[in-house]
Order: sequence, then C-alpha cells, then structure tokens
Amino acid sequence: MTDNNAAVQIVRDFLAASMAPDPVRAATFMSDEVRITFTGGRPMPTPTDITAFNGGRYTWVKKALGQFDWCEREDHTVVYSNGTLYGQWPDGRSFSGNRYLDRFEVKDGKIVRMDVWNDSAEWMLVPEIAKA
Repeated sequence: MTDNNAAVQIVRDFLAASMAPDPVRAATFMSDEVRITFTGGRPMPTPTDITAFNGGRYTWVKKALGQFDWCEREDHTVVYSNGTLYGQWPDGRSFSGNRYLDRFEVKDGKIVRMDVWNDSAEWMLVPEIAKA
C-alpha cells in the first residue's frame, strides 16, 4: 500500500504537471487504466483530454492549492485536494475564488481514479456570482 505522504506527493506532482500544462508528464503519475471523471460526469480518458477540455472552457486556468486530506482504504489511498481556481474566461474576464475539490485514488504509486468538481459551470451560467 502507498504511504500517506507518498500518495499526497504523487497528487501534488500530478497537479503541478497538469497546471504547467504538461499532459505528458501528468500522465506519468497515472495508471494506464486510470478512470477520470470531470465536472458534469464527463469521462476524460487521458490527461491530454483534460488539457483539451480546459483549453475550451478557459483562456487559461490554474489552481491555488489548499488543503490535502487522505485516508487509507484496503488496497489504496484516497487523497482529497481542495482550493480555488483562478484564470481567464474565453471572453477575457478574469476570475478567482472558484472553488474546486478533486478526489484521487492512489494505488501502487499511481493515480488510478480522479474525480473533479468546481464552481465553473455555475459561474458561467450566472456570471454575477463569480468573484473577479
């Protein structure tokens, strides 16, 4: 089983590569059979798909990493990362304070599952609730 600190570091390293964005490096932290589900229940087969999706939703986006929490399961470690997103919408408006929560499962040194939630869809639907 993966050590707690090692699992959190794997997630941190993955997030850093994702934000670069360097989907090739990000993929090195993931199992070949990784299951990624993005906001709205969208399946993302690879980190390259994540980069492409974000490229269509934002001009650019980064994460202000917040807290990491983890717990051990029978054969893997669950790691939660929360914080906020900041960046620019395609129309040029800046944003910050957009909450996110990512849940990862790390097994044998690789991310095997990733689930992503954030406020972007709500902010796009009702722009006046967004903080810039």
